[in-house]
Parts: sequence; structure tokens; C-alpha cells
Amino acid sequence: MRLRQIEVFHAVYSNGSISAAARSLHVSQPAVSKVLRHTESQLGIRLFELVRGRLVPTDEAHALFREVDEVFQRISSLQLATSNLRKSGAGHLRVGAVPSLGLDIVPAAVAGFRAQHPDVTFDIKTLHHHDMLRALYERECDLAIAYAPPVQPRLEQQLLTQAQLVLVAPRGRFDSGDGLVDLTRLDGIDMIGVTTSGPIGAIVADALALAQVEPREVASVSTYYVAAALVRHGVGVAIMDEYTGRAMANQSIDVLPLSPATPFGVHAVWLEDRPLSKLGVRFVKLVQRILNQQTAR
Repeated sequence: MRLRQIEVFHAVYSNGSISAAARSLHVSQPAVSKVLRHTESQLGIRLFELVRGRLVPTDEAHALFREVDEVFQRISSLQLATSNLRKSGAGHLRVGAVPSLGLDIVPAAVAGFRAQHPDVTFDIKTLHHHDMLRALYERECDLAIAYAPPVQPRLEQQLLTQAQLVLVAPRGRFDSGDGLVDLTRLDGIDMIGVTTSGPIGAIVADALALAQVEPREVASVSTYYVAAALVRHGVGVAIMDEYTGRAMANQSIDVLPLSPATPFGVHAVWLEDRPLSKLGVRFVKLVQRILNQQTAR
């Protein structure tokens, strides 16, 4: 099948009619019908049947679509990558960051950077850990700021700082003279879990297992924002990175360091075959300085 045949078949299958497919492709209905007939003739199979006035895919069409859709997605990814290549410029930085760093660290860095370089513009994307590599490979981002990124042959990474896990708890729940909360005190306690926490979730699980501590998970949420809201209402406690914890702090919540300390790395990541521009290098240095200032608090 040629690319045009793939596009037409995908459009007809996805839209359910010749007319809708033609509108999505910005061509005439006869043009779509002609390509579809030629494709069926070339393949030697019927792809659609007209049933009670509706175009219904055949079993062969269902089987073919699974393969065609994969090719179509790759083509879309290629088109996005080439589009992003055209958009990248020396005075524009596209930065990806995990949501917790997008709350305060990255905005502070952007503000500080633009104070020195007012002509530079930014595209900021908050990305969960599993989307970070895709965004870099498809060139949606020039660089990403992430926790414990995987080692990949096409990626360069720079350690910016070592951060810590913190406990977020209802105000006054833990009374500790030195401000530290021992992990053993969390055994059996009501805890809120975060399902999309990426490497931080794995670090938390490892720390609890090492301390032989088993909290009771009373709620599972998809973001730390919701976890902090549940803590504020007294549902339980949550463990998260120190940057998110500080951003969530208010009069109803205590943000407490844990003992033993559980450090993890914060990294800048970019494509090996696309080195950082001078602006990118300066921005990473500023992010590093802000991270170190925050960590030293």
C-alpha cells in the first residue's frame, strides 16, 4: 500500500463514511472512493460493505487497520518531529519538566532567565516520566528536567542536584524535636498513594521496604496535588519529593524530612545528537542554582 492509500483507508475506517473521510482529508468524495476502490482491487479483498446505508468494515479491514494504524502513528510522529525541527530557534527554548518541578522551580528559572534575556521565549511542557523520552525523541523539547532518568544511548544527562523525600502530614500529626520523622513511625499509618509517580514512586517503595514499613494505603490518586488536598482534609499522609512538598505547604500541612534520608538525583536531559545551545546551557545552570538554593533550605 502506498502512503495515500494508507491515509484514505485510515480516514474511512476511523470516520465511518466516505464523506467524513473526505472532509478530514480536505479532498472530494469521488477522490476518496477512487483510491479506496483501487486499494481493494490491488489487495484483492473487500474492505467495506454497505449495510443498511452504512459503510461497515469487513473482518479483513479490522485486521488490516491494526497494522495500518501503527504505520499511521509512526508517520504522524515523523511529521511532528520534522515540524518541531523547523520551529526550533536560537531565541526559543522548549523545556519539558515533571509536574512537581513545573510548580515552582522551572517557573522561577524562566522568570530569572527572561530578566537577563528578555528576547528569549519559552515553550514549557509538564510531562510525566513516561512521556519525557518521547517528547525528546520527537523533538517537542530541547531539554527536560527530570528525576532519575533512564540511561539511554541517544541521551545526554547532567546531574543538577541531590534532593530528598519528605513526609506531608496534617499539621501537628507528628511531634518531633529535631523535625525528622523516622520511617518506622509510618508502619500501619493511613497513607495516600500516587499511581503516576514514576521513579519517585519506586524510590518511596524501596525506602519503605528497606525500613520494613507497611503503611495502609487508604486512597490512590494520580497527582500529588490531589494527594496534598487529601492530606489537608486529614485523610492520611503522603510521601513526595521536597519540591512538591514545599509548593503544597500551607497552614493545614506539615512538610517534614524523613529519617533515614532518601536522596535522589535531579537531572537535565537532552538528545546526544542535538547538543544544548548556549542559551540552553545557561538555562540549565540557572535551574541548577535554583535547585541548590531550594535544597539548602
